[in-house]
Amino acid sequence: MGRAFEYRKARMFKRWDKMAKTFTRIGKDIVLAVKNGTADPATNSKLRVLLQNAKAVNMPKETVERAIKRASSKDQEDYKEMVYEGYGPHGIAVLVESTTDNPTRTVANVRSYFNKLGGSLGTMGMLDFIFDRKCIFKIKNTGKDLEELEFELIDAGGEEIFLDEETNLINIYGEFPAFGALQHYLEENGYEIVEADFERIPNDTKTLSDEQIAEVEKLIEKIEEDDDVQRVYHNMA
Repeated sequence: MGRAFEYRKARMFKRWDKMAKTFTRIGKDIVLAVKNGTADPATNSKLRVLLQNAKAVNMPKETVERAIKRASSKDQEDYKEMVYEGYGPHGIAVLVESTTDNPTRTVANVRSYFNKLGGSLGTMGMLDFIFDRKCIFKIKNTGKDLEELEFELIDAGGEEIFLDEETNLINIYGEFPAFGALQHYLEENGYEIVEADFERIPNDTKTLSDEQIAEVEKLIEKIEEDDDVQRVYHNMA
């Protein structure tokens, strides 16, 4: 098992801990997918995956339908995907992904969180050397040999495959640009995608004391509370 597996087991925050936040996040992703494609999952592969994600977290059907309808409305503000990068207390790298209809508001809020809690907001791209962007697919475990599946997926961009024993789902990691190829292969070959997403995995981590960890987590929790924030990544060990 490789770095992706170890990262998932060791990271200090949980992205799915607040159901309302999860629904908001997926809802925004659905709006973006529809605006950039169509409202028909049969012709919009990204939307098709997001509907699976919504199902995986028991997102109400009415909430999903509202998001799709909202995306088609002329009154819906255009969302922009913005990434903010900086350092938290004790030199911990913190990368923030947001989806916002007001980037000026969002960057001001994120900067204030860093400033008030012992960090500093930097410039876009400054943490590229620390985080590798990956796509991830979680598929149902049918008992297929993982080495055989890994060999199958090499040409589609699969890099690392392992069984998550807690969920009994097979996790497949690939390079960020391989998302479409992996989705196509899995769907065409009858594998049931339960969830798909993107992650940023640190290639360099830092070990802190318990007190230092608490300081960094305070910053991360504050950032995650912001309605415009979709995901927060860090490189604490």
